[in-house]
Amino acid sequence: MKSLLILLLIGLPSIVLGQDISPSHYKIYSTTEQKLVTIKNIIDQSNKIDVLFFGEEHNDSTAHFLEFTLFKGLVEKYPNQAALSMEMFQTDCQLVLNEYLNGLIREKNLLTDARAWPNYKDYRPMVELARLNHLPVMAANAPSRYTNMVTRNGLASLQQLSAQAKSYLAPLPIDTATGAYYDKFVKIMGGHEAMAGMQIYQSQNLWDATMAWSIAQFLKIHSGFKVLQLNGGFHSEEKLGAVAQLKKYAPKARVLTIASYSGDNFDNPDWAKFKTLADYIILTDTKLPKDQ
Repeated sequence: MKSLLILLLIGLPSIVLGQDISPSHYKIYSTTEQKLVTIKNIIDQSNKIDVLFFGEEHNDSTAHFLEFTLFKGLVEKYPNQAALSMEMFQTDCQLVLNEYLNGLIREKNLLTDARAWPNYKDYRPMVELARLNHLPVMAANAPSRYTNMVTRNGLASLQQLSAQAKSYLAPLPIDTATGAYYDKFVKIMGGHEAMAGMQIYQSQNLWDATMAWSIAQFLKIHSGFKVLQLNGGFHSEEKLGAVAQLKKYAPKARVLTIASYSGDNFDNPDWAKFKTLADYIILTDTKLPKDQ
């Protein structure tokens, strides 16, 4: 029965996404070799990797399909040692997520009580694959009420929280060192004038650090596991953000990064733009519909 369920699940992405996603709809490139590769090539390299960061555009269903394909490959290669870590669930929802994975509550309750994203249907096949194979899924992200608190009042305001509240976050104080990541963040925000202070950058660092801390704590307990971390691309581009934070918490963790983008020289990448962003880049077809 289990094997039948898994076979049915394998067909879920194309059903859930409501479209036929074939290799003609995406291209995967190695940035070091600047050549086309496959998901299998990435999986074959995973024996030397502890954490695979997949930086996505959140509304790109093609990237979500490839995330599932990658996770499925990891589950097949490491049947009892693959795990999923998700920006899409917040740390204070881990209990609810675990209850669902263990068959204690309905999916309806997971969606409401764990505050699932509106496009959860795209992530659902990965969660279901983990559930059927009894594999861990990490609710890795900092609760939004605390990132909002930092945006309004700065990182120091978190010291007012209770011990239980602080347990949902990376250890305080959070490292918010300036440098390449800060410069990149200022640029994407539209310059210093648009930022209205350092608080918004501090909240970004809290976000990154909590995801990294979640992974680091997991690896400390689960030696030998392969973790697929899903997050928005900015969090892991150029191995900054959450990747840099992970290296502080788990210096020996071996990391591979993937960055996915819709279109943008689909068949002829601009290597001046892409070569430093990740170990692998994925370019997806702009003609396919996006999530709303």
